[in-house]
Amino acid sequence: MSISNNLKQIKATLPDHVTLVAVSKTKPIPDLMEAYENGQRIFGENKIQDMADKFEAMPKDIQWHMIGHVQRNKVKYMASFVALIHGVDNYKLLEEINKQGEKHNRTINCLLQIKIASEDSKFGMSPTLASEILQSQDFSTLKNIQITGVMGMASFTEDEQQVETEFKLLKSTFDNLKELNTNKSVFNTISMGMSGDYKLAIQSGSTMVRVGSSIFGTRS
Repeated sequence: MSISNNLKQIKATLPDHVTLVAVSKTKPIPDLMEAYENGQRIFGENKIQDMADKFEAMPKDIQWHMIGHVQRNKVKYMASFVALIHGVDNYKLLEEINKQGEKHNRTINCLLQIKIASEDSKFGMSPTLASEILQSQDFSTLKNIQITGVMGMASFTEDEQQVETEFKLLKSTFDNLKELNTNKSVFNTISMGMSGDYKLAIQSGSTMVRVGSSIFGTRS
């Protein structure tokens, strides 16, 4: 099955309110261009240098999403162009993103990554910490970031009930944080669901899915 057919099939299953991020990590530019030529404009990368290289080489109407774990010393390489950073899992990272946003005279959109999985290998902050950050005096001084929602990764398991429980935890966390209504938060995004579980994620309240292998094929 071609990338264009895969993309059409997936888009046909998505409700209007759900945004598709085509996860293009490790994939060559011709593969991304095939998706681009079939209307895809949002791509997700997990390595900042790869994303910067693709940004330079590809059309400028693409939104680039950083979906991987972010090291603070690498933020400067994407601050001028990144559309959304999914994996913000600590306050010091927010400070660095804000600093780099200020240098480029732009506000950078971010999602707070919430740890919903049982696996220790998954990154993320607790719902309690997310709430504390959003209500803190320090956070209120950051003028060049905007929190637009939350992101989470479910456990890698065949147990659909466990995955659904974790997705529902992220949805309830989103609802609770949205009620805080802080001045730099426009809560409209729940980024959850990947190739194997995005339909369940949508049923559980996702508004943004990160789909890679179902579009581009398995990664080498």
